[in-house]
Amino acid sequence: MSETPLQFAHGDDAVEIWRADFYGLLARLWIAPPDAELMQRLHAALPAAEAGATLAAPWQELLDAMKTSSVASMTEEFDALFQGVGKPEVFPYGSYYLSGFLNERPLVHLRRDLDQLGLARDDARAETEDHVAFVFEVMRYLIAGDDAAVCNLESQRRFFRAHVQTWVESFCEAVAAHPGARAYRAVAGLTRAFVQVEAQGFDMLET
Repeated sequence: MSETPLQFAHGDDAVEIWRADFYGLLARLWIAPPDAELMQRLHAALPAAEAGATLAAPWQELLDAMKTSSVASMTEEFDALFQGVGKPEVFPYGSYYLSGFLNERPLVHLRRDLDQLGLARDDARAETEDHVAFVFEVMRYLIAGDDAAVCNLESQRRFFRAHVQTWVESFCEAVAAHPGARAYRAVAGLTRAFVQVEAQGFDMLET
């Protein structure tokens, strides 16, 4: 496997589809514990050769964690980490890592940028827009969406630099350091590695 950072290509390219799917998978794992269907798919998943050496080990760690987990154990762990009564053990919101508080200025800036992209939160959702799953879904849309005026590499770069790279690794470190994290420690490790690969790819665009 090559150590070369991910190189972005045209939106119809298989690499771009893979990027969008990866963001989608991570968003799904962070918004709620996996259900039986997703667990079955992860149990049967093969090593991701196209991910390159940077992601090979954390991907395998995720698969190994899933094979020793169940829907019930994942739900228990997710609830304990992110759904605690009152204050959760780990906050999955960008404002907390950028300002030390929830619903602060970073969320205002995010909402402004989402408005410029023509995007908004579903009012039926309890989570604010700076939830890690929400920003990953935005990245997935900017990669795979049909509106070329919005869904392009420059939009991806700006959004990633402002609303993903600035805090997601700190969030992953908080999850990995928590003594109650087991399977989600592997999810955090994979997420952190993927964000680093994406950052390298955007660095190459700017050189």
